[in-house]
Amino acid sequence: MEIIRDDYQVQFNSDNNTVLCSGSFRLTGSEYGPIMEILNTVADEQPEFLIMDLTALKFLNSSGINTLCKFVMRLRKNNISTVKVVGSNEFAWQKKSLANFKKLLPSLELEFE
Repeated sequence: MEIIRDDYQVQFNSDNNTVLCSGSFRLTGSEYGPIMEILNTVADEQPEFLIMDLTALKFLNSSGINTLCKFVMRLRKNNISTVKVVGSNEFAWQKKSLANFKKLLPSLELEFE
């Protein structure tokens, strides 16, 4: 499953249960629909563990943050407690915004490279 656009990409690799988001998410609310479809499909497959690699996600607007928060809440609802989110120290917004995921899923592991 993947979405590849000029300015962003969302990919799911089922071999290592990794969701990779890269580029800049500067979409409007409804434009996040296809991304949410992929994320919901991943959550509903109930993998044993999941890695969200956001190290190459340069920008995420408020609608994008909302989309990823809904994904984390769906993971919690589906009892997927082994979740690791990998961010980058390169993008200042990530430290602040990604920390909120732990409030939604306390067992979530957050790592910055």
